[in-house]
Amino acid sequence: MLNKDLIQSTSSWPFVEVRKMLKDRKDLIKTKKKITFQTGYGPSGLPHIGTFGEVARTSMMINALKHIMDVENELITFSDDLDGLRKVPENIPHSEILEKNLGKPLSSIPDPFGKYKSFGEHNNQMLQIFLKKFNFQFTFKSSTENYKNGTFNNSLIRVLEKYEDIMNIILPTLRSERKKTYCPFLPICPETGKVLEIPLIEKNLKNGIVVFDNNGKKLETKIIDGNCKLQWKVDWAMRWFSFDVDFEMYGKDLIESAILSSKVCKALGKKPPNGFAYELFLDEKGEKISKSKGNGITIEEWLRYASPESLTLYMYQNPKRAKKLYSEVVPKAVDEYLDLIEKYTSQKDLEKLQNPIWHIHNGKPPKEKIIMPFSMLLNLVGSSNADRKDILWKFINRFHENIIPKDYPILDGLTEFAINYYKDKLEPYKKYKKPDEKEKKALKILSEKISKLSQSMKPEEIQTVVYSVGKENGYSKNLREWFKLIYQVIFGDDDGPRMGFFISFFGVKETVDLINDKIK
Repeated sequence: MLNKDLIQSTSSWPFVEVRKMLKDRKDLIKTKKKITFQTGYGPSGLPHIGTFGEVARTSMMINALKHIMDVENELITFSDDLDGLRKVPENIPHSEILEKNLGKPLSSIPDPFGKYKSFGEHNNQMLQIFLKKFNFQFTFKSSTENYKNGTFNNSLIRVLEKYEDIMNIILPTLRSERKKTYCPFLPICPETGKVLEIPLIEKNLKNGIVVFDNNGKKLETKIIDGNCKLQWKVDWAMRWFSFDVDFEMYGKDLIESAILSSKVCKALGKKPPNGFAYELFLDEKGEKISKSKGNGITIEEWLRYASPESLTLYMYQNPKRAKKLYSEVVPKAVDEYLDLIEKYTSQKDLEKLQNPIWHIHNGKPPKEKIIMPFSMLLNLVGSSNADRKDILWKFINRFHENIIPKDYPILDGLTEFAINYYKDKLEPYKKYKKPDEKEKKALKILSEKISKLSQSMKPEEIQTVVYSVGKENGYSKNLREWFKLIYQVIFGDDDGPRMGFFISFFGVKETVDLINDKIK
């Protein structure tokens, strides 16, 4: 356990939210002797990075809880796979299979990938596979299984008992036309297998039977054993009620739904869970990322370009602020992670607890010395045309002779990530400047000056030489333009690394050859 004063003093949001929950639910937790967290997943499309974010953030709270209180806890990851498919996702093969089965539960639709019994099961498996990849501890629950095996039966009877109360909560929020047909229960048609949204005619509480108007025909069905499912706001409340959920976070777009579901949960007879509304992730166009669109960056892409820890950091930072989530954010996230690792060792206890690194590594971060930023590695890849890790390591060893990959696993991993990212995301879009005669002359002088330098010179000394060449060749009033010219000609970009540092790593001779090649 951490020092109690530290726990009370830290403003890191996982500790803040846990403290709130423990204070608010003190008596309930004392009685239950357990704390239940839940995350929800709609398997209408492939799991995306936002889904990961919800589980990652909840797991950070659980880790914080373990340092505050010794109490049994559980994280339920719930899949609403009994939901009817409303539209065909854009990024799914054999879309005609889904088109034919619109309206049916996701767990009843054939798998277009041909791997599992249903589309819902396929997406559920994908979810679990990538969550296990990150060593999350969770209990997976399927809506279909829990409805059909009777887990929800008592809760469904309770919904029927509180039918009028629930209707009084939901109806005022609906438009007039929707009010006429709304019913918390959605029967699954025995003929078509579709989830029907049709008006209720009568209900029999004693027998747990309801009767619907199905286009003029009476449809009588039991509400238990998977014959019906609930409208999702009522369904959400019913899950909280059934599983005794203490905490669930959700996207900002679900705040109003959470308020209604909380009222329904109260009507059923239990205190709704504490909540936490996080901001949404946006793609490069500023649009909300979604499973059905398949926009934004995927988990697989991020892990091709960076470590899981850098992704977790991105999820930790500013959860209540909207953030763009596409491939261009990856290098910055990696360098922020490296910077925080470097700071951690010299920080005081409270500072460490407020450092995101503590939450990413549960108080036990790696102790590896950070040799160079990811941005520098990307420039090295581009300049050296390296396509293998061992080539990059030759440049690294020029500046740090005595380090080897097995002793620097973070750096070794970064070399592979840098090659992948450069080849996929930078190289195809590079636009190298063709210098005019005046610019060529200045760069030629720079090349000659660098050729006379010793490889053993410190980066700061080399940087001074680069500065002086700029000042002496028409850039004394605007050195920013001088460095912009260097970057545009050498790296095909407006920005780049500190040249002194780069030349030290890349090598004096190699830099001279690189400049001469670009200006010939």
